[in-house]
Amino acid sequence: MTPLPLVAVAGSPNAGKSALFNALTGARQKVGNYPGVTVERHSGRLTLADGRPVELVDLPGAYSLDPASPDEAVTRDVLLGKQKGERAPDALVIVVDASNLDNHLRFALQLIELGLPTIVALNMVDLAKRDGLQLDPKRLEAELGVPVIETVAVRKRGIQELQAALDDMISAPRCGVHEHAPSDLIPLQRRARDIAKAAVVSESPVRRWTHRLDGVLLHPIAGPAILAAVLFVMFQAVFAWSEVPVSWIESGIALIAQGAADVLPHGLLRSLIVDGVIGGVGAVVVFLPQILILFFFILLLEASGYMVRAAFLMDKLMHGAGLSGRAFIPLLSSFACAVPGIMATRTIDNPKDRLTTILVAPLMTCSARLPVYTLIIAAFIPDRTVGLGVGLQGLVMFGLYVTGVGGALLAALTLRRTVTKGGGGAFMMELPKYQMPQLKDVVIGLYQRALIFLKRAGTIILGTTVLLWALASFPQAKPGESQIEASIAGKISSGIEVLVKPIGFNRDISLALLPAMAAREVAVSAIGTVYSIDAGDDQSANVALEDRLRGRWSLATALAFLAWFVFAPQCISTIAVTRRETNGWKWPAFMVGYLFALAYIAAGATYWTAVALGL
Repeated sequence: MTPLPLVAVAGSPNAGKSALFNALTGARQKVGNYPGVTVERHSGRLTLADGRPVELVDLPGAYSLDPASPDEAVTRDVLLGKQKGERAPDALVIVVDASNLDNHLRFALQLIELGLPTIVALNMVDLAKRDGLQLDPKRLEAELGVPVIETVAVRKRGIQELQAALDDMISAPRCGVHEHAPSDLIPLQRRARDIAKAAVVSESPVRRWTHRLDGVLLHPIAGPAILAAVLFVMFQAVFAWSEVPVSWIESGIALIAQGAADVLPHGLLRSLIVDGVIGGVGAVVVFLPQILILFFFILLLEASGYMVRAAFLMDKLMHGAGLSGRAFIPLLSSFACAVPGIMATRTIDNPKDRLTTILVAPLMTCSARLPVYTLIIAAFIPDRTVGLGVGLQGLVMFGLYVTGVGGALLAALTLRRTVTKGGGGAFMMELPKYQMPQLKDVVIGLYQRALIFLKRAGTIILGTTVLLWALASFPQAKPGESQIEASIAGKISSGIEVLVKPIGFNRDISLALLPAMAAREVAVSAIGTVYSIDAGDDQSANVALEDRLRGRWSLATALAFLAWFVFAPQCISTIAVTRRETNGWKWPAFMVGYLFALAYIAAGATYWTAVALGL
C-alpha cells in the first residue's frame, strides 16, 4: 500500500504554527510521542481539492537545525529522515511571523536549503499591519524562491489558498533532501535581514527607529563597546551620585549613636546598642544609596528593551566559554542575588549546561558584595579623576565586576573540559521593542529593592551582628588588655588568622570571614562592630569606619580583601539552594571548595604583587 504524502509543518516558536496546523486538519488529529523521545507528536489528515488525502505532522518549534534542546533535535531528525520510526517528509510548510520576519527567516532559509518542495505561510499578517508593517508577499516569494501565502491562522484566512498551493506542490517531483544544513547562523542572519528589508512596502516610524538602533547597538564592534560604556557609566554613578545621600545617612547614624550613648549608662547594654546594633547595622545601611543607584540603571535597561540585546551581545562570548546561551539570563539575575539566578537555571534543558551555570553563578558580583566593595574603595582608593572626567573609584568598581565575569567564564571553560565535559549551545531570542521606561514601574522596583535590603539589615545582619557583639564582648578584658583579644571572638579569629595571614589578612578580617557566610554585607557590619568595641566609648560614635580602616590596614591588605570577595563562596542561602537544585551535597561541597581555593589564590597573588610593588 502506497503511504500518504507526508507534509511537515515547521517554524520558529510563536509563529502560529500549531494554529495553522489545527486550521488545516480540524479534528482529524492524533497525539502521541516520538519513538524513544518524550516529545509530543501531532499528526493529522488534510483532504486536497481533488480528494487526495495528505498526512500532516506538526514539528516542534525550533530556531535552528543545530539543536539546542530535545525538541529541536526531533525537528532536525524528522526533516533529515533520521528520526527512529519516522519517514522523511515529502514536502514542507514553513510558518513565519510576519511581524518578526527577519528573526524567523533565519530558520526558514535553513529549511529551504534542505531541497524539499516548500511553501512559506506568512502568518499573522493582520498583527503586522496593526503595528504599521506592510509586506509584499510577491517580493518575498521572489527572494526566497518558493511560494509565499499570506495567512491569519486563528481566523482561517488564507487556508484555501494554502491548500491549493499544497495540491500543486504534492504533484511536483521531489528532488531529495540535502544531508547537511548550514550550521553557521551569521551569514543566514544577514541574508534574512536583507530579505526582510526588501519585502517591506512600508512601516511605522517606530519600527524604522528600532531597526536603526539595532543596527548600531547590535553591531559586532560598536555593540560591545557601547555595552561596556553603559556599564562603566553605571559604576561611575554608584560613587558620584551617592556621595551626598551617603553623607546624610552617615550623619544620621552618628547622631543616633551619640544620642543613645548620651542616654544610656556605661555598661553592656550601652555597648550592645551603640557598638552592636547601631555600629554594626548602621555600617551596612549607609550603602543603601549605592545599591538603589545600581538597580536604577538595571531597571531602566530592562524596561527599555536593552537588557535582552545585551544578552544577544554576550551570547557568542559565553558560547566560547562552554556556557549555554540560555545561561545568560540566570547569570544576569545573579548580579542581584545568586539564589534566584540558580533557580532560573531550570530553563536550561541540558543537565551539564545547567550544572555548569549553577556552579559559576556565585562568581557574578551580587548586590550583597556592593557594601564591601564601596567601603574598601572609599577607604583606600583616592577620590580623583584619571582623565576625561573618569573617576578612579568607579574605574576600580568596574574592574571588580569585570574580574568577576571573567572569572566565571574561565571557570565555566575549565569545568566544561573536566567535571562537566561538553560544549554550550547557542540560542535564539526574540528582541522586544524599544520603549520608554515607566517612572511608576522604576519607583516600585526601587522601593521593593530597598525593602529587601532593609529587611536583610533588620534580620540576618542584625542577628549575626548581635551574635558577633556577644562573642566580642565576653569574657570582659582586664584593665590594660584589648577587649577583642580577650574575647571568644578574638580567640576564634586568632585560629583563622594562622590560615589567612600568608595572604595578607589580619585579625580583623579573620573575624569578619565567618559571619560573612550568613550574608556578604555582614563583613562590613562585623568590622564596624569590632572596631566600635575596640575603640572604646569615647570614639565609637565619632570616627568613620573608612578612617579606622586606613589606620589599621595596608593598601596591599585592602586589595587582597577585595580580590577575596570577588571569588569567595556566597552566603549560606546560595549553598542551600544549590543543594536543593542538584539534589545532594556533592556539588555544593565542590562549589564551596573550588571557590575558596580561587579566593585564596587570588587574594594571595594580589597581596604578594602589591607588596612587591611597595604598596
